[in-house]
Amino acid sequence: MADLTEDPNPVVDVDGLLNNQEHNKTQEENNNNSNSQLKGKSAVLRKDREENSSKNQNQAERDTASVHRSGSRPQLELCKAAIEGNFEEKDPTILLPNQSDDLSYLALDIGGSLIKLVYFSRHEGQSIDDKRKKTLKERLDISNGTRRSYPILGGRLHFVKFETTKINECLDFIRSKQLHRGGHHWNAEAPANENAVIKATGGGAFKFADLFKERLGVSLDKEDEMDCLVAGANFLLKAIRHEAFTHIEGRKEFVQIDHNDLFPYLLVNIGSGVSMIKVDGDGKFQQVSGTNVGGGTYCGLGRLLTKCKSFDELLELSQRGDNRNIDMLVGDIYGGMDYSKIGLSASTIASSFGKAISDNKELEDYSPEDISLSLLRMISYNIGQIAYLNALQFGLKRIFFGGFFIRGHAYTMDTISFAVHLWSQGDAQAMFLRHEGFLEALGAFMSYEKHGLDDLMVHQLVERFPMGAPYTGGKIQGPPLGDLNEKISWMEKFVLKGIEITAPVPMAPPPGTTGLGGFEVPSSKGSTLRSDASALNVGVLHLVPTLEVFPLLSDPKTYEPNTIDLADHNELEYWFTVLSGHLPDLVDKAVASEGGTDDAKRRGDAFAHAFSAHLSRLIEDPAAYGKFGLANLLELREECLREFQFHDAYRSIKQRENEASLAVLADLFAELDSMSEETRLLSLIEGVLAANIFDWGSRACVDLYHKGTIIEIYRMSRNKMQRPWRVDDFDLFKERMLGSGDKKPQPHKRALLFVDNSGADIVLGMLPLARELLRHGTEVVLVANSLPALNDATAMEVPDIVAEAAKHCDILRRAAEAGSLLVDDMINPSDSSKENSSSVPLMVVENGCGSPCIDLRQVSSELAAAAKDADLIILEGMGRALHTNFNARFKCDALKLAMVKNQRLAVKLIEGNIYDCVCRYEPAS
Repeated sequence: MADLTEDPNPVVDVDGLLNNQEHNKTQEENNNNSNSQLKGKSAVLRKDREENSSKNQNQAERDTASVHRSGSRPQLELCKAAIEGNFEEKDPTILLPNQSDDLSYLALDIGGSLIKLVYFSRHEGQSIDDKRKKTLKERLDISNGTRRSYPILGGRLHFVKFETTKINECLDFIRSKQLHRGGHHWNAEAPANENAVIKATGGGAFKFADLFKERLGVSLDKEDEMDCLVAGANFLLKAIRHEAFTHIEGRKEFVQIDHNDLFPYLLVNIGSGVSMIKVDGDGKFQQVSGTNVGGGTYCGLGRLLTKCKSFDELLELSQRGDNRNIDMLVGDIYGGMDYSKIGLSASTIASSFGKAISDNKELEDYSPEDISLSLLRMISYNIGQIAYLNALQFGLKRIFFGGFFIRGHAYTMDTISFAVHLWSQGDAQAMFLRHEGFLEALGAFMSYEKHGLDDLMVHQLVERFPMGAPYTGGKIQGPPLGDLNEKISWMEKFVLKGIEITAPVPMAPPPGTTGLGGFEVPSSKGSTLRSDASALNVGVLHLVPTLEVFPLLSDPKTYEPNTIDLADHNELEYWFTVLSGHLPDLVDKAVASEGGTDDAKRRGDAFAHAFSAHLSRLIEDPAAYGKFGLANLLELREECLREFQFHDAYRSIKQRENEASLAVLADLFAELDSMSEETRLLSLIEGVLAANIFDWGSRACVDLYHKGTIIEIYRMSRNKMQRPWRVDDFDLFKERMLGSGDKKPQPHKRALLFVDNSGADIVLGMLPLARELLRHGTEVVLVANSLPALNDATAMEVPDIVAEAAKHCDILRRAAEAGSLLVDDMINPSDSSKENSSSVPLMVVENGCGSPCIDLRQVSSELAAAAKDADLIILEGMGRALHTNFNARFKCDALKLAMVKNQRLAVKLIEGNIYDCVCRYEPAS
């Protein structure tokens, strides 16, 4: 767990622009192995392509007939898109897991004020050609005809914007990333293809067509704005879990939309004017109303009345305004009294600018700040009212607002929400979209291939929050950060100068603000509005084709992984302190993992400041990154480490602890084998709980490492194990495993063991338990992280641990052979076939994540396949069994095991103390 050291406010723009360094790494890997990746599905993909080549060819011909594009450009696969981040954008990138071709696409929405870009970048693949993986896939039947065949590569969708007046900067950006040539897939030195086409919408698609042709050698293929607007909104509402939110009295709450019950809805797009569109389905919509009083009205009147020159300047003025000096309130009419009979409070606006009627003042006598706020509220309120009246006419309960006018501005959203709530008497809600500024650009992007929307699954969109453009002094300083060196240099530059670095996101109103929708009098105006408040923080959207919903969840729709809700500000502050305290140790380990070089030290310092900036942003606005739980926060830390190229900070520690634990494993097996079955089962569960003490994510446990060796600490923990434990369902589990009286137990068919830490935790805890299940005839699947997180064991490391353990145990050896965990040269030819055919297998699968916690809405296809025949789940460790999934219910038997190593969690969950034990058994629901 990690956080800030020196600077309490260092900041990272959470924008989501593509990390060039990662982009280049992807290119290098792709060049080395062009036929690789996404978890060993290349053979399936080739077969799928052959079977569907005719269909794809027909589709390509239809597309070419309607839009003339370069014949050599690969096709885009949009199925199962998802959000990810941690690169360089304010608006999250979308991952395209089913994208099998190496390509980049770019689409533009060129408006009068802003140019919005949506572009695709290729996702890194991983080679899985080894025999072990192939055999596992065959055993789990991943490649059968009933399962979807996933492509080799995935990808990301990135969101970027430029001021239209700075179109040359936009063109330079496109050229620098070679987006007009299909990104890195194209030879940057080759002449431009005269048929190259970029999808575009907005008036600028006509206005600047010649400029794009002249500067980039590409043609702009114009798409209808309304088509793009609706397509973009439908995509986001179907595909992104926390895309829609309400905003009332400064509080942001995310709304989960069931994409099967999405239509119909009213889409209100607020640009210069306002369009109101009734959306009945994909491609089914009609504009039902609108108003010419919109963002252009606010900006135009604002310039005339205040002399401001920009929309942002007006918003900044409004942040310091007091509308009571200009607006006539209900209290002004009724002598300070409410008009309670019709539900109006004294501070409700009766007439915008009404006081100017009787005041003997000239325009210059009024404060520009007051004028700006009154004007903003007047226009926002009327848009909200008109929108509700249209929704009422068509019987629509859902109203989504988007467009350049909103720009993530808290008072604007509050005012619209107030109007909708007031006139509907609470029956309707105003909802807003995190990507509201990119709807048309996203729709234009999707027009490359009009398919796959119905297959979009929210769990396959993963959002990450990367660094973005340098942001200091209230302004974005220069272009988005490109590569790793730029990020490090920027951090060093501003930290050295002592300049406050803050996350470039809109500020929520201060906690002291009162009143609905800004109609009540604010008690505090807060600080100056940031000039980039044109969007909420959204990360890079990653589409991961191998992520699926865990099929054994009892009710996936109600499943919530996070036990800790960081929307509770006290919880967030507590974990901020915990992560901050752990940061120096984490940085030390990360730097040591890279050899302690000067370069590693620079990256370590930059990581500390970058992650601290994310935490500072969340303290300021807990909803800035969407609905955020502890699992998300811990994963954000790991993503931030990887962003600064620390891919496994605890690598050497894990190796050392594994070796120490394996050295005493044979003695432990001998001890266990001398026990009766009942005594052995209790000792095994005690062993798992005792071994779970080894957790480098816990401050208390880190302190233990200074008091003894790993084996000494394990023995101490075993000796102190006293029942009853704080949560003690062992007797229920024992009855299920061993039976009672004359009742004989039925062995489980397959058990999924979610392993936690390396060293004693897996070697002395989970492997002996797995061995016992194998002894009972149960297939065992060890489920481990796909990517490193703290000292957690990874799926890449576990087979080697099993292979070493198998040297001390025939049960493990035979099961590992049956599960293809042992490579050929480790098997003794003389006994390679002995009892192998009758042995149940021991297998290893990756879980699809790189965090100490796990969200079971996003697991690997391997794990989903392994789960289909499983009737026992064992979740072990604080992260997987307590921080997440403590309250999860499953269709099969579940055992949750953990030693509590956090006092706050102990009190909150089990009314216990640190080092209390949890053994929670839940029969199939």
